[in-house]
Order: sequence, then C-alpha cells, then structure tokens
Amino acid sequence: MFDEEELAEIRESQGEWESERLDPVLSKHGERQERFGTVSNMDVERLYTPEDVADIDYDEDLGFPGEPPYTRGVYPTMYRGRTWTMRQFAGFGTAEETNKRFHYLIEEGQTGLSTAFDMPTLMGIDSDHRMANGEVGKEGVAVDTLRDMEILFDGIDLDEISTSFTINPSAVVIYAMYLALADEQGVDRSEIRGTLQNDMFKEFIAQKEWVVPPEPSLKITTDVIEYSAEETPKFKPVSVSGYHIREAGSTAVQELAFTLADGMAYVEDCLDRGMDVDEFGPTLSFFFNSHNSLFEEVAKFRAARRIWARIMDEWYDAESEAARQLKFHTQTAGQSLTAQQPLNNIVRVTIQALAGVLGGTQSLHTNSYDEALALPSEDAVRVSLRTQQIIAEESGAADIVDPMGGSFAIEALTDQVEQEAMEYIEEIKSLGDGSMRAGVLKGIEDGYFQREIQDAAYEYQQRVERGEETVVGVNKYEIEEDTEPEILTVDEDTQERQRDRLAEVKADRDDEAVDAALAAVADAVDNDENVVPAVVEAVKAYATMGEIMSVFEKKYGAYRETISVAD
Repeated sequence: MFDEEELAEIRESQGEWESERLDPVLSKHGERQERFGTVSNMDVERLYTPEDVADIDYDEDLGFPGEPPYTRGVYPTMYRGRTWTMRQFAGFGTAEETNKRFHYLIEEGQTGLSTAFDMPTLMGIDSDHRMANGEVGKEGVAVDTLRDMEILFDGIDLDEISTSFTINPSAVVIYAMYLALADEQGVDRSEIRGTLQNDMFKEFIAQKEWVVPPEPSLKITTDVIEYSAEETPKFKPVSVSGYHIREAGSTAVQELAFTLADGMAYVEDCLDRGMDVDEFGPTLSFFFNSHNSLFEEVAKFRAARRIWARIMDEWYDAESEAARQLKFHTQTAGQSLTAQQPLNNIVRVTIQALAGVLGGTQSLHTNSYDEALALPSEDAVRVSLRTQQIIAEESGAADIVDPMGGSFAIEALTDQVEQEAMEYIEEIKSLGDGSMRAGVLKGIEDGYFQREIQDAAYEYQQRVERGEETVVGVNKYEIEEDTEPEILTVDEDTQERQRDRLAEVKADRDDEAVDAALAAVADAVDNDENVVPAVVEAVKAYATMGEIMSVFEKKYGAYRETISVAD
C-alpha cells in the first residue's frame, strides 16, 4: 500500500526517531520487561509502521466488508445493520429448571438460546445408567427422551428463536429430537434456526468425549450435514470448534489452524459423498475462543475469514460467496477465569468479548464471573449478558465496520497469524498425502494434535510459574481474604426426579414401536444409509438417548485412544 520511495522516507524518519527520541529514554528508564508477547507467546513489536504492511495488497488481502476475502467482515454493514446474536450458555438440572432459565434470559434481552447438557447426555447414556450416578443434571440439563425436549422448550416457539446445542457424540439424537419437536409444534422444518456443534474431530483432538471410533463418527456427522442441507437449510448442522482446542491449552495459531483443518476435512468428506460444495458450504459454521490478548484475537478472527475464503475458492472450487464466507460464534475463554478474586473475571470477559466484536463475530457468549466455582448464578448471568449489551449499545464498538482495519499492528499480526496457521495446515495436509480428511484422521491416530497442544499448554504453565505471564490475583496481586460469591447448586434430588420421569416414559410408550424403530436405525447402519431419518422416527417413538447410541456402539464398536510416542 506504500511505494518504495515512501517506505524509504519512513525508514529514515524511524531511524532518526530511534536515535533521537527512543534510545535516550531506553538508556535512562528501560522498559517493563525484556520481551513482550501475547498469551500464545507470539512476539509483539514495540512499534508497527507501514514497513510491516508493505506487502499487503488492499484489494487481494483486505477488500471491503461483505466482499472476498472477507478480512473486514462477512456483511457490508456488520453491526450497523444488526448486532451479533447474544447467546448465553444455559443448562442445569432437569428440563423444567433449564426452561425457567431460558425464559429468564429471553426476558432479559437475550436473542438466542444456547443449551448445555449434562455429562450422561453428552456421552449418550441415560440417567438411569450406573455410570450416570452423581452426574445427572450437574453440568448441564439431562435429556433422555423427547419428553425432556418437550419440557425444555415449553412456551418457546421454535420458529421465533435460534437455538444452539453444545453436544457432539450424541448430537444426531438431539438434532432428531429438535426436528420431532418442530413437527409437534407444526413448525416447518425449513424455518427452524440454530446450530448443532456436532464436531467430532475436536473431540478426539481435545475434549475427549466420544462413543464410536473416528471414521464412523465422521460418517454420522456428515449424515447430519447432508440431511440438514435438504430439510433444515437455515440450521447449521456443524459448528467446527476451536474453542475446546484452545481450552485444552493450544496457542491462538494452533486453535485457528487445527479448526480450519477440521473444517476442510468435513468439506472433503461431503465432496466424497457427491454433495455440492455451494449447497452444503454455507451451512458450515465455526466456533472460536476469545482470550486475553486483544490484538492477537482480533487478528486471529480476521485471518480465519481470509484463509477460509481462499481455500474454499482455490482448493474446493466454491463459486458462491456464501460457501466462502466463514461465519462464527465466539465464547470468552473459560480457562482464563480464576477462582481467586472471581470479580476480576468480569474485566477479563469484557476484554475478550470486545475482541470478538472487533473481530467481527456473528454470535457471542460471555462467561459468568463465578464459573470457576460452579454453574453460573442468575446474578452472574445477568452481568455477563449486560456486558454484551453495554458493548453493543454504549461503547460505540458496534458503530464502525472493522474499526481495527488499517492498523499497522493489526494488519501485521493478521498476516503473521495467517502465515503460521497455513504452515500447520500444509503440514496436516502432508500427513494425509494431499488429503485434509486423511491428514486429520492420521493426526488423531498418531497423536500429532494432542502433542502439539500439550507442549503449548506446558510452556504456558511454565511461564506462569516463572512469573513471565501475569495472572492477576493468582501469581500477582494476591489477597489473603478472598471474595466468596453465592453460587448455584443443583438439588441433590435432581437425579431421582429425572430417573422417575424416564421410568414413566418407558412405562407409557409402545415397546414394539421402540424395538422396530431401533431395528431401523441398525438397518440404516448396516446398509450404509443416512441414519438421520431412522433416528428421527426412533425419538418420536420415545426411544431413549442411551438406546439409540447403543445401536451405534454395537455396530461400529467402542473407541479407546492410543497415542504413539513421538521420536
């Protein structure tokens, strides 16, 4: 964006500034530390100038909002048209309790629902299973059958609200329940909106929740993508999730690279099935973490859009703009929250939320200040939601499209993040001999992703312990008597109440219809058919989550992670 003559003049001026202004100050006062870096340990320069962005081509690398490569945003007006979807995560205890929280959040101005499930539901087992003991309703809502889903969305019109479901191994069952509920409400399936996480690759890479091995898990994920493209075109059937990769300890670059690699692997699996990239491509969505290093995070989000647009165009021949646009949800960094001085978390979350907004997110969840202690209380949830509302309506951050664009620092960091992420992506592709699908599966099998993340997490913890990374209230500015906010507790009788309802459903349902429906699911697996239609009929017969997932486990086998040790 600058010619060589201008750059030469700037270099000369910078040299004079350094010798006349900077060096005397450095020799007298020095700086706070020898090296400055981001949370991900990326070097941060003292000053950025046009020299750092000399190679940027405005049209090719930046462009205008709503135009390729979408670095500056996927919509021409961004938040001047409408703000991001404010989607606070909610779920605990039974369906009745979470339904009350849903209504509370809607009344407080939330514009989208986001559902958290308990561990048994996430793992595809029922509340009456012996392994569910002590876990029912503890970290999310318990959903065993369609009856729970009916109660969960009581009084909520599915054609008027967008709902996100954070669930993976058993995502196909929850999706089927939502379809069945829409049918009950008389809502046309083509009108329901929301997002299903349904990203099994990141489970094997980072979060470690699975039922069947990677390849059949991929098959079921692609079944949902294929079915949704026809039946629920406004619903996002997968949210390719970097969030959990970052929570496991990755750097920002690793989070971006591994997430986009997973997305490319899903694209290739859909293409292998004969699907049209311009039809399924727009249904893919992404989910990123937003951490404390504000400028690094903004650069990450901008780089994500640019990489995805180019790869969908150059690697996968996507012609439609919608298939090349990366749209994403952001959640503030759970791992950054501290149990010590928990009110400090309000400040952390505000910075992280602002990074998501300045980076152009499409929806946002802000963590509650008490989440390092327990499930969020109503007061804490309200503060989290108000944080978003204040950013949207008081700060002015939503009034300018890509307000960080053109900053020497931001553009240089965006280029750096893109370059380093592409190096990872090319390495993963080489693992699969040119196939991202094969490369991701190989990386999971060999433990490549896991080792990279573990090394990054270890290095970060070492920096914290050496005092090179400050965590306010933990390794600096500690206090002896800490604050103790009131925390949410889940009733101890939740498990009993949930098991009683499950027993009632089993007693009332038509067992022959359930058996026939489960047999149809098994037949779909045996015949290598799309399993979604059979699962929808099974949930309508009130087959349980555990019964349906057991069919998949019996047919595909269980999975146990084995990671080879690197040389």
